[in-house]
Amino acid sequence: MIEKLKALKLKYNQLTEKISDPEIISDQAEYTRAIKERSALEDVVLKYDEYESVLKQINDNRQMLKEEGEEEFRQMLSEDISVLEESLKVIEAELKILLLPKDPNDDKNVIVEIRAGVGGDEAALFAGDLLRMYIRYAERHRWKTEMLSVNEIGIGGYKEAIMSITGHGAYSRLKYESGTHRVQRVPETESGGRIHTSAATVAVLPEAEDVEVEINPNDLRIDVYRSSGNGGQSVNTTDSAVRITHLPTGMVVSCQDEKSQLKNKDKAMKILKARLYEIEQRKQMESIAKERKSQVGTGDRSERIRTYNFPQGRVTDHRINMTLYKLEDVLDGGIDEFIDSLITADQAEKMRNE
Repeated sequence: MIEKLKALKLKYNQLTEKISDPEIISDQAEYTRAIKERSALEDVVLKYDEYESVLKQINDNRQMLKEEGEEEFRQMLSEDISVLEESLKVIEAELKILLLPKDPNDDKNVIVEIRAGVGGDEAALFAGDLLRMYIRYAERHRWKTEMLSVNEIGIGGYKEAIMSITGHGAYSRLKYESGTHRVQRVPETESGGRIHTSAATVAVLPEAEDVEVEINPNDLRIDVYRSSGNGGQSVNTTDSAVRITHLPTGMVVSCQDEKSQLKNKDKAMKILKARLYEIEQRKQMESIAKERKSQVGTGDRSERIRTYNFPQGRVTDHRINMTLYKLEDVLDGGIDEFIDSLITADQAEKMRNE
């Protein structure tokens, strides 16, 4: 591990020198790549500097302990060494985590797709609850949200809602939300007071950049039509809605939320690119480890990941067997406790497989 850390520190110092000397870098693109590469190394190099500093203090104290004759001072040095050795163990553990292979998508923005599952109107209402939960979560992290496509049922619920979330590290945290979310509660329309179980699925897709997903225009069929449902004055009078069909995969994306046909087309293309990028990512992951299944789940939308129980005010994440009795806070965006635990479990699983 130490040899690897030394090599990374050398690389970091070389990049620092490269960035600070304009004569070394040929163009802006190379400068941007160097900045990005150096930034990716910064956390592990700073932690390694901390490791070396603590290790030096331990060695210095041990040397003084050999030379010191006064018992009281020897006792102080021994206690200092014990404290520093414990700190060193913590830093070593943190370094091992920092050296784990990083998900190349972690710094990306995301597309979040929420769909009502089994449960009729109650499932659609729950999909609306999840949508608000993720919007509030984004607000807590000062991330920007934008609705890309919605299919409302008119009573505050959604058959489908798709939005983008823009912010540093959005995918690194929200990727653990993909899967089936289940709700247990008494619907307002239930006169007998019986608890119903409904579900909604969540898909969190890394937003694809143009350089990552190349789409042949000949592979697309683009249809325009008149929007339906709520909207501005012109929503039902102009052909502003856009439906894009990706012919090789049969994938269809529709968007009608904007009055502008061009804006609807841009939003639909953003969703299409994210979905195609996810397909390629899944193919790569399957080829790397067909049999491996992470402790925190596969991220498959069919996998039940969390249950929201209203009568008992609890939320349970089934992947890590974690239950919190703070339902209201969770639905108000307070899901960091779950996500932090999922990240820890994921890191522990990766370390076991290293």
